[in-house]
Amino acid sequence: MLVNNTSKSKAIKAAQERIRSNKFIIGDVEDLAREITDGKTEALARGITLIESNKDEDRPLSHELLKAIKEIGNPSSSQRIGVTGIPGVGKSTFIEKLGLDLVNEGHRVAVLAVDPSSKRTGGSILGDKTRMEKLANNNNAFVRPSPAADALGGVARATMEAIILCEAAGYDRIIVETVGVGQSETSVREMVDVFCLLLIGGAGDEVQGIKRGIVEMADLVVVHKADSGNEYICKETASAYRSSIHLFPKPKGEHTVEVLTASSYTGDGHNEFRSKLQGLIDLWIENEYFSTQRSLQQVERMKVHAMEILMSTHMNSSGSQKIWNELKIGVEKGEISAYSAAWSWAKSKK
Repeated sequence: MLVNNTSKSKAIKAAQERIRSNKFIIGDVEDLAREITDGKTEALARGITLIESNKDEDRPLSHELLKAIKEIGNPSSSQRIGVTGIPGVGKSTFIEKLGLDLVNEGHRVAVLAVDPSSKRTGGSILGDKTRMEKLANNNNAFVRPSPAADALGGVARATMEAIILCEAAGYDRIIVETVGVGQSETSVREMVDVFCLLLIGGAGDEVQGIKRGIVEMADLVVVHKADSGNEYICKETASAYRSSIHLFPKPKGEHTVEVLTASSYTGDGHNEFRSKLQGLIDLWIENEYFSTQRSLQQVERMKVHAMEILMSTHMNSSGSQKIWNELKIGVEKGEISAYSAAWSWAKSKK
């Protein structure tokens, strides 16, 4: 019996060490899934680290983790909220205020703050967790900064799966903060229920770097930092946007895009924002846009993952890797176009 207990103790320690070092095996992943659905924060953090991994050996384990989470079937009535805006508009401040208000209303809040990536290391630069200290230290909140890396739209590659893990852990309000406003930033719209755009009072679209398409996709627009003498100019900016938004195509959710002003310093406008937010969700549940949108988002994620898997599988073939390198040289020398090279590589046999 002593020998068996000793062996069991060693096995447990080995499993714990693998998890700490993010070296998982299938059995560990099943245990991790149970810990996540039990609401253990450390397990949730490890799970997100696993699904964010680009290592080939971690991909099947990520699949097993998500499969196990699905089989456990922790039902969720969550709301997914995307917040975007140029750097300096106060996204993190706005989100922290929103998150704390939601926690005070009895919700559990998860913030997936996608940081700009260092080109050299791939790591996040700003560290939103340090900028949302009050929220991050709240027992009913979880703040996770992730490097945007090379994912289009400034949204980390595995953000959708991170949302699923957070919901499985019992968080019913998921907030996704994006890097900023850009041409491909709209990918966040394919992951959330409500897409919110923050603006600065007094600055035109050209100054704020806002593309018309971004404004068209916004469900709620907030002119932020309406304080410290900026109240009037923020109201003027909000009025100007209200006048122009009715010229845009009618939203698919058949709703009116509200333009509000708010200050996270004084708290003004935040109660109205949460009220409008809930009003949109209620409307969409009633007209079934809520469930339809989520279903379409999952199909889109399937397409994205299929492309990633095909790319990874094809690239791992030694023959395909050789062809890739040859075509790469041709592109660098200007002997073949990037499109033609990609087409030739995709059509090459493994």
